[in-house]
Amino acid sequence: MNDNIKPQIKRFLLQHIRANTLGDDDDIFSRGFVNSLFAMRLVTFIENVFSLTVENHELSIENFNTVNNIAAYVAQKTNQ
Repeated sequence: MNDNIKPQIKRFLLQHIRANTLGDDDDIFSRGFVNSLFAMRLVTFIENVFSLTVENHELSIENFNTVNNIAAYVAQKTNQ
């Protein structure tokens, strides 16, 4: 996996959620950091920054609920 993926995701999340720290396996939905409106901003960020398209069938919470899951999704989509 590209070493730049995870830090970019974490930086974006920490700029937009109310948390001082965020573990790579912290569930951002169950901890109340993210609502459905922000989830769409997150998807837009992922598409723009990593030059990929998130397909409707890929919009599952398992792909976007932790930094590690988001990074793995991006790495898989970008073959990194």
